[in-house]
Amino acid sequence: MKLSGRTDIAAPMAFVFDHFADFEGWERAAMRRGADVARTDKLTRPGPGMGWHLRFGYRGRERELQVMLKRLERPEHIVFAALGPIIEGGTTIELMELSAKRTRVIVQMEIKARTLGARIFLQSLKLAKSRVTAQFDKRLTQLARDVEAHHAAAAQG
Repeated sequence: MKLSGRTDIAAPMAFVFDHFADFEGWERAAMRRGADVARTDKLTRPGPGMGWHLRFGYRGRERELQVMLKRLERPEHIVFAALGPIIEGGTTIELMELSAKRTRVIVQMEIKARTLGARIFLQSLKLAKSRVTAQFDKRLTQLARDVEAHHAAAAQG
């Protein structure tokens, strides 16, 4: 299953990239939502090869996922790969400078089933694709507003 969305953010491209590349911030956000997050690499600086082991509850079951940073090209691309017992996939984040103070973010996700049960689950998501896409777009828009708020606060402080 593939999902993609785009949104424009009223902030410079470098600021937006730094926000998306704040991996420690994403780790904390996942933990606040109840996930167990553990780094699986020994890198001291962000770069390809960074990895995380995630354990979280979803639909009444404990899920596990290995996430690896595959590509980090400042200030335009961030690419992740994910592998779990029942699914695998990836996420690509691409940034485009529209002006000095405006950035377009394009997020593409692909999820593939590794088991029959996951295949059935993904098929049910495909049947509800308009609802799933709407929720994906809503979350992406909320993320954009959060980045804009952080940029406004940084500009004032």
